[in-house]
Amino acid sequence: MQAEDIEVPIINNLHGNGDRQRPKGKDVFKDQQKESEVNWRGDYVQSVTTRLWHRSALESSMESPNLEFEYGDTDALTAELSELYSYTEEPELALNRDYFEEDFRSHARGRRWIELTVEEQRSHVMRLLDALEVTDRDKRLKVARAILYLAQGVFDECDTEVDVLHWSRHNVFLLYDMGIFTALLELLSMEIDNNQACSSAVRKPAISLADSTELRVLLSIMYLIVETIRVQTEDDRPEWRAAREAFKNELGSPLYNGEPLALLLFTMVTKFCSMNAPHFPMKKVLLLLWKTILFTLGGFEELQEMKVRGREGLNLPPLPEDSIKVVRAMRAASPPASAMELIEQQQQQKRGRRSRRSAFVDSLEGDSPFPKKQPLVKQDSLDTYNERDPFKNDDARDEEEDPEDTDSGIEGEVDPLDRDVIIQPPPPPPPLRPPTERVNFPKGLPWAPKVREKDIEHFLETSRNKFIGFTLGNDTDTLVGLPRPIHESVKTLKQHKYVSIAEVQIKKEDELQQCPMSLGDEEVAETPTEMLYLGMLPNLSQYVIALLKLLLAAAPTSKAKTDSINILADVLPEEMPITVLQSMKLGIDVNRHKEILVKAISALLLLLLKHFKLNHIYQFEIVSQHLVFANCIPLILKFFNQNIMSYISAKNSICVLDFPHCVVHEMPELTAESLEAGDSNQFCWRNLFSCINLLRILNKLTKWKHSRTMMLVVFKSAPILKRALKVKQAMMQLYVLKLLKIQTKYLGRQWRKSNMKTMSAIYQKVRHRLNDDWAYGNDIDARPWDFQAEECALRESIEKFNSRRYDKNKNGDFVPVDNCLQSVLGQRVELPEDFHYSYEMWLEREVFSQPIQWEGLLQNP
Repeated sequence: MQAEDIEVPIINNLHGNGDRQRPKGKDVFKDQQKESEVNWRGDYVQSVTTRLWHRSALESSMESPNLEFEYGDTDALTAELSELYSYTEEPELALNRDYFEEDFRSHARGRRWIELTVEEQRSHVMRLLDALEVTDRDKRLKVARAILYLAQGVFDECDTEVDVLHWSRHNVFLLYDMGIFTALLELLSMEIDNNQACSSAVRKPAISLADSTELRVLLSIMYLIVETIRVQTEDDRPEWRAAREAFKNELGSPLYNGEPLALLLFTMVTKFCSMNAPHFPMKKVLLLLWKTILFTLGGFEELQEMKVRGREGLNLPPLPEDSIKVVRAMRAASPPASAMELIEQQQQQKRGRRSRRSAFVDSLEGDSPFPKKQPLVKQDSLDTYNERDPFKNDDARDEEEDPEDTDSGIEGEVDPLDRDVIIQPPPPPPPLRPPTERVNFPKGLPWAPKVREKDIEHFLETSRNKFIGFTLGNDTDTLVGLPRPIHESVKTLKQHKYVSIAEVQIKKEDELQQCPMSLGDEEVAETPTEMLYLGMLPNLSQYVIALLKLLLAAAPTSKAKTDSINILADVLPEEMPITVLQSMKLGIDVNRHKEILVKAISALLLLLLKHFKLNHIYQFEIVSQHLVFANCIPLILKFFNQNIMSYISAKNSICVLDFPHCVVHEMPELTAESLEAGDSNQFCWRNLFSCINLLRILNKLTKWKHSRTMMLVVFKSAPILKRALKVKQAMMQLYVLKLLKIQTKYLGRQWRKSNMKTMSAIYQKVRHRLNDDWAYGNDIDARPWDFQAEECALRESIEKFNSRRYDKNKNGDFVPVDNCLQSVLGQRVELPEDFHYSYEMWLEREVFSQPIQWEGLLQNP
């Protein structure tokens, strides 16, 4: 709309209002309007820009700060290593050193470990490896602690944290080269199968650190080896790089009792959640499981590279953009204002409107009216006008009211005297905007729009029904009889058509199901993802349910129940604290422990979903369906139904007790004040990382699934997700907006009207589907919400895929039938043992007591 188009309703409205309220003032206004029009426009523009500038300053003062957070596979190495240990385990660090020194001094003759040659170090590691094979549990534990001290970097001989990390890296590669990891894995299998320890833990009323000592030591060494070798540095030696590749292949292949290491760890998780082994240290198990899958399958950047290679292999066009780079370049929008801030702001606007009305009344009485004509324009109409500009600076004006958080009547409240004075102002020219309003916006939207083949078919079907009266099925090339604009529309849609790898896989699977004999067997590459899925498939539902149980127990919104699993077995000390300081320290440790569990589980589930989806879409779908059936969607919404800003800015850490800081520096005296103060970080990295992961999981579960999207609506997720927009981090806001976008059409016109700034943010930040009517809901899917039918159809496709690809008797329907009676009766049938005991009873019940109608054989069927 041009400025000339806006002038007419302004003047007409102005005249109409004068007719009703001030007939005398109307004449004064008419006489002087022409000669003051230029001055009026200049004063109006100046007042509007000044008002917007003050409003921006007011709102920006109430905003939360931008979070300088960079999303990645993991946090920094020191943070990942420190999260392995609970603060309760701190005394055990000195114990590890003592056991190492006790054995080392008898062979080193007064020398230090860092002074030995590599050959001397290898010989000492070999002695430790031999000592691991003794039958005495106490002696094995001492040797394992000595090995753990080596993996921790012989910190007693180092002066700085950098030295500790250097020697830890050196020792870890040495330990792996000497075969320590395989020996540790055998000991871990023994401890898992230790029924005596399991039964003892089950009978105990309270489980503490002492019940899992052996397991914690073994898992700590294995975690340090996996995490240290996984992280690649620029100054790695060539032999270290070769060892990394060998170790990666070793972890992903079924070399450990015929299954990958990840499956052994999954077994520990299910055993713990079934209450058969409550002493298992779940935090260390989950951290090791997460890092093992991250190492063997690859992180997010490796996933992007595999996706590019996969599209090249299928002869698909390249990706329109690198999603990782686009998300990192985004800037965060301002969060919605709180209820109190909105009430205060509305009251200030109402007071300003009353003063401007009185000034205008005075001006119509004859007091130099014309420089004061800008008060005629309502602030609400300015807000409406500002909504029209999709590229405006809404860093300070992107706040919308939450109907659930505010009193009714706050938004859109119009004073009776102002009801007829709503004026549409002309746009202020750019040169008069204050310098603080200037923002360099990117040209265009961040994402290239996409269109599916199904969307083009639906568009042509609708157009043919309208203009021709019949359809041509899936034909998207024949445009005969359609008007020229439809031709242009189809051309535009085809320019942005995107064919995903999943669509190609589904199409190929349908062909294999229809023509199993002519197409033959499918060649399946033995990738680490494929081997992991094959191993997880028999017990997949148990693994998923166990992970969600742990996530529920670790969520901050969960309430303690008597029948819930105890996830604090590896953090509670044998003797409970007796002082206030000890209680505060343990409280921080417990909260930190839960946060680390949520971090590991969320990252693990996201990695599994992404890798399975890239490997085959039906592998992803079966994991997604198990998650949905196990109530993952309401669980994640329950997690976000809290003060998310408090969770992200939580300070549940004690920096002086973090490894390796605590073993290098002198320990200061801890006080209650220092524990309450916490660290000086603006946010908690792991908590923000967990929130983004959970939002991404929720997006993957609900994308293109009508029934699951309706679950979001039924569980009233919109106000919960809107509160998450308060976090000023671009990536988190992006996935929140995606979840709001898919359910916007079902939330009703009033919700969309009340949340126009959220709609604007969705338009700016979320990818567009060209013919997706998400913003208006005019083309709502008319099908009833039949959750069961949609999920059953998907489950049928998944079962056909698994049966064709993994069932050993997959060609049973095509095996020749043996019609020889003697051959069939001569086959040996395996019967259960108890059948021999009840054979006579079975004969009496199933044969002798059943009447046989021999006449039926003579009758025609």
